[in-house]
Amino acid sequence: MNTFTNKMLEFNKIREILSEYALNERTKRKIQELLPSGELPVIKAWLRETTESAAVLRKSTSVPIANLNGIEHVMSLPDKGLLLSPEQLQLICGLAENVERMQRYMKDKEFIAPAVSAYAYSLFPLKDLITEIQRCIRNGRVDDGASKPLEKVRKKMIACEEKIKSKLEHILKSPAYRDMLQEPMISMREGRYAIPVKSKFKRSMDGQIVDSSASGSTVFIEPKEVRKLQAELQLLQSEEDIETARVLGTLTGLVAGYKKEISVNIEGMLHYDFIFAKAKYSLAINGREVSLNLEKRTILHEGRHPMLGSQAVPLNIRLGKDFGALIITGPNTGGKTVAIKTAGLLTLMVQSGLHIPAGEGSEFGIYSEVLTDIGDHQNIEQSLSTFSAHMTNIISILQKAGPDTLVILDELGAGTDPAEGMGLAIAILEDLFEKGASILATTHYSEIKDFASLTPGFENASMAFDLKSLQPLYELRIGEAGESQAFSIAWKLGLDQKLITRARQITSKDVSRQAEETILHEDAQKQMVERRREAEEKRSRKISRKEEKIKEKPDNRTFEIGDRVYVSSLKTAGIICSEEDTRGEYVVLVQEEKVKVHKHRLTLHISRNELYPENYDMDIVFESKENRKKDRILSKRHVDGLVINRDEEQ
Repeated sequence: MNTFTNKMLEFNKIREILSEYALNERTKRKIQELLPSGELPVIKAWLRETTESAAVLRKSTSVPIANLNGIEHVMSLPDKGLLLSPEQLQLICGLAENVERMQRYMKDKEFIAPAVSAYAYSLFPLKDLITEIQRCIRNGRVDDGASKPLEKVRKKMIACEEKIKSKLEHILKSPAYRDMLQEPMISMREGRYAIPVKSKFKRSMDGQIVDSSASGSTVFIEPKEVRKLQAELQLLQSEEDIETARVLGTLTGLVAGYKKEISVNIEGMLHYDFIFAKAKYSLAINGREVSLNLEKRTILHEGRHPMLGSQAVPLNIRLGKDFGALIITGPNTGGKTVAIKTAGLLTLMVQSGLHIPAGEGSEFGIYSEVLTDIGDHQNIEQSLSTFSAHMTNIISILQKAGPDTLVILDELGAGTDPAEGMGLAIAILEDLFEKGASILATTHYSEIKDFASLTPGFENASMAFDLKSLQPLYELRIGEAGESQAFSIAWKLGLDQKLITRARQITSKDVSRQAEETILHEDAQKQMVERRREAEEKRSRKISRKEEKIKEKPDNRTFEIGDRVYVSSLKTAGIICSEEDTRGEYVVLVQEEKVKVHKHRLTLHISRNELYPENYDMDIVFESKENRKKDRILSKRHVDGLVINRDEEQ
């Protein structure tokens, strides 16, 4: 889908609104890059996620999605040889805790959201990591109980500090120093305890000046009596720093050891953030999932432009069943442009896996591309007129158009001589139709309305207009051509009746002349219909091939290791963990137990490619953590007595 179409149909604005429902910056960036797909299975999977997530939100709105802003930077630090800070370790711990909360949250949602709840099974709880970080890190610092040496050195530091404060308190209370003190208080300067002394007495007190005030009226002196204790305290602080770094190093190594599992958890949480953002947007616009087809058939019931909300007049439109091109006519400000933009935008939203504000029974065909020419493209910098800009864009559309494209054209042929513009418009419509493109177009030309009424595959539609009030009704009526109502509107606005009468006389003569000039020859019509029939047959063959590819064949069903399947005999889900044997049976991991099940009792629930990243190590799923640790040790060296026990299904 090209960026020009996204802009013209305001899909960019939909993405901006959707991103506001996401929690994480990376999710917001993913939404900004969201593009429609042209693959039916992909779109169905996306829509299923949105539908299930919306069902979950209707049951409980408090989804425990983790705030992951900054976590990617944190995970890169161990690879650079840097220690993680207590705050960064607590961020990692918070992610692990969120994973546990998400798994508990999704545990009872499997009935209403089987696919979405299944993602929680691919997340790793990492209880050991949580326990160790919580034991060692509290209130943003390494806790005293993180290690025995740390606890010991901190007790010594407290005792030393008490001795220093006691000596300083004695000095502050001494009458000999009372007049020298700026204030009777103990200060901490440059990591050393000091007392504030008036500048003029700085040589009267035996001690070392460690700092001074900005005005220079006060100096901060470390008395000689506490110098030895200060040195002892600094030595203890060094010991504390060394032991703290050792604890942080151990925790950083622990995090690095779980890098793969943490990465899977991050991706899983970001995906949950993404699909629940779509679900929240669906609830906000009162959206619903629609049916899909490969026949380029669109049936929209009660569709509304999502940015107009309840103010929008419901749109009913159909395309692709009895006709492949719909020509919409009617007065200016009657809603023609809004109608085609709504149909185009809803198509992009559906193919992006989003719900749309539409009525029950709505159905959409799948297009590889949506091509548009809407609005005034006048470009002053390139000296292009409105007509030239339109033609440049339409030439590009003609080059790209084919059986899998939806072409949306607004005021086709406008901006030039009416007779020439009308001729160009009909020629362009003929060419697009012969190429098999589905077409939505608006026009003011009465000749194009006649062309549509006479040409198989084309259909007229009009925007309803109240002749009494001379107000548009914004209602699309398929099967009837509309009028511009220019004379009626001009009369209502106050134009002299004599001018309107004269205009009608001139128009009547001109219409008669143009009608004679634009009668289509029957032979040409037959040729175009025949070309269209051949294009339709070609497209039907292509659709049949696509359907054959995606159609499930139960007798030949095969599964891959890692696929999530539904076991009908056990009425639960499991993970494939072996290849098919000669009897057509697979080993399936069900609730931490491996059982053999015949393939006829298995139904694919979620493929491995959807559950896990590319080149994912499946041992993480099937092997215990203890065995994986032993594997890593034995891959480096031989260890006497170290044995790996694996229970394999026979």
